[in-house]
This record gives sequence, structure tokens and C-alpha cells, in this order.
Amino acid sequence: MTDFTLTQIATALGATLEGNGALTVSGASEPASAGTEHLALAMDPKYADGLAQGSAQAAILWQGADWQALGLQAAIFVPRPRFAMSGLTKLMDPGPEIEAGIHPMAVVHPSAKIGDGAAIAAFVMIGRDVEIGEGARIASHVSIAEGSTIGRNTLILNGVRIGARVNIGDRFIAQPGCVIGSDGFSFVTPEKSGVENVRKSLGDQGEAGPQSWTRIHSLGSVRIGDDVEIGANSAIDRGTIRDTSIGNGTKLDNLVHIGHNVQIGDDCLLCGQVGIAGSSRIGNRVVMAGQCGVNDNIFVGDDVIAGGGTKIFTNAPAGRVLLGYPAVKMETHIEIQKAMRRLPRFMKSLKQDK
Repeated sequence: MTDFTLTQIATALGATLEGNGALTVSGASEPASAGTEHLALAMDPKYADGLAQGSAQAAILWQGADWQALGLQAAIFVPRPRFAMSGLTKLMDPGPEIEAGIHPMAVVHPSAKIGDGAAIAAFVMIGRDVEIGEGARIASHVSIAEGSTIGRNTLILNGVRIGARVNIGDRFIAQPGCVIGSDGFSFVTPEKSGVENVRKSLGDQGEAGPQSWTRIHSLGSVRIGDDVEIGANSAIDRGTIRDTSIGNGTKLDNLVHIGHNVQIGDDCLLCGQVGIAGSSRIGNRVVMAGQCGVNDNIFVGDDVIAGGGTKIFTNAPAGRVLLGYPAVKMETHIEIQKAMRRLPRFMKSLKQDK
């Protein structure tokens, strides 16, 4: 366990420190459960009572708080509390324990190139012509298939599977169990299928008889930019011909599925259980809350925000805020829901009028 002085913490956060900067803490805590060794996170006045219940000697406080009246020896003041949490947790997180160098129980192909300072744990499999950048950390039971390139200072956690010829940038983070570069879900029938007829007619399957599905193989791969994070058990399919791509700074939550040929821009945020169907294009800075879905072969413009459970079936213009199934403007969806709630009362009034 590492101790940190309050001066170190305030410097790391670019924050204002008042009181005893030499005081040390070994971790952070909610105010009510904080011990003397903790930095209490009391960034809102509603946490003042919790400070009295706990034993913290120092805290991160809301602007203007009287830290001495709260019984503290020191306090740190930050202008944007949630952003300060990013810096604090980065400072205090030791990360996974992976010994430096290549573990003797890892299997590394002789043609693979491993950068200086890399740490590769036991039961890792690294294939032919793989390139691993400097300072990469790879936990146990990871497999990286032939021809893939992994950038500098990456962190690849337990059980990650990276397919052939995948290209990944610097400072990449892969959470346990994610799969990057699996084959795309792409099948075709010898004759025009009922699904194709339905898409064209919006309801009529036509006269399609018994049909079998034939695989379309994926010849492309996956390209991922710098500073990307992929959540646990997420899956990114390789492209059919061109690569599936994810831009710089994009973050994927757990259980996100990205279909074949999808192009995702920079600094997007895709929350749990989002699914993007094949060949769709997602712009920059797009945010999709949990369980959003995007139809295949459509475009979602820059800065679109989609609320939880939104299903996007048609192109979405830049800057639009969406909600609902099917997706509409958020304010329109709210009006629709209000109207639906009024329907029972409205129908009852119609019967009474008769």
C-alpha cells in the first residue's frame, strides 16, 4: 500500500491545498466510512454530516467549505469534482501485478518483436510477426494472433483475444474477456432470401422457399486508434474487405458489439450493451447510453447523443439528441410519452360523451 502526501495529491490534481500538506493518506473513502488513513471525498455540502460520522483528517471539499469548522487538519479544493476523481483514481490505482519481462510460461513466436519494458504474464500466446510496443503490459491467458500490432504503454487484461492482423494504437486498454477481430456475422443465400424481400417490401417475404445460409468470409481486420478502451466481454468484428475501425479516444463499455465494416470516429462513448450493425458509420464525439442499437448501413453524425434503449434505424444528423424506439428527437419522444399516458383518460372521456 502506498502513502501519498496531501501536497502530492493537490499537485497531481492541479488543486488548491489548505492546511497540513505533509499529512499522508493511503486511500480514498466516502466520508462516513473514512478512517484516519483515508482522504474523504466530500465534494458536496450534502456530505458534511458524513464527515462527522467518519474519522478522516483530510478531505476533498466543495468550494467555500470551512474545513477547520468541519474538524479537519487539511483540505483540497477542486473546481470540477468529478474530473478530479479521474486524476485521484489514476494516482492511487496501482494497476494489475504483472512482472517485468516475458514469463517463462508465455509462448512467444520467434518472429515476434517485443518492445523495451514490456511485461508479459504466464499463459500468454503471441503469434507470428506480432509487434508489441514499449511498456506494454499483458496479463495472463491473452492470445494475440499473427501479424497484429500493439502500440506503446498498452494494458491488455486477462483472457483478451486479439485476432490476426489487428492494428492497435498507443495507450490502449482492453478489459478482461473482450474479443477483437472475430469474423463478421455475414451470410448469404443462393437465391434472394425472405429477409431481403422483407427489407424491400417492409413486410412481404415473397415466395422464397427453403434456403440455406452460406458464409461470407472476413478478409479485412480491425484498426484501433490511440487512447481507446474496450470493456469486458465486448466484441469487435473484423471487416469483410476493408477494416472495421475505431478512432482515437473512443471508449466502449462492457458487452458492446461492433459489427463488421463499422467505422467509429474519435472520442465516442458507447455504454453497456450497445450494438452497432454492419457497415454503419458513427461520427466523432457520439454518446450512446446503455442498450442503444444502430441499424446497418446508416450514418450517425458528429455529436449525436442517444438516450438509453434508443434504436436508430435511419441516418441521424449531427448534433441531434435522440430517444426512443424508433429514435426521434428527445423532446418529441417526451411529448409522445405524455400523449400515450393520456390515452386511457381520453378514451374514457370519449365513451362518456356517447
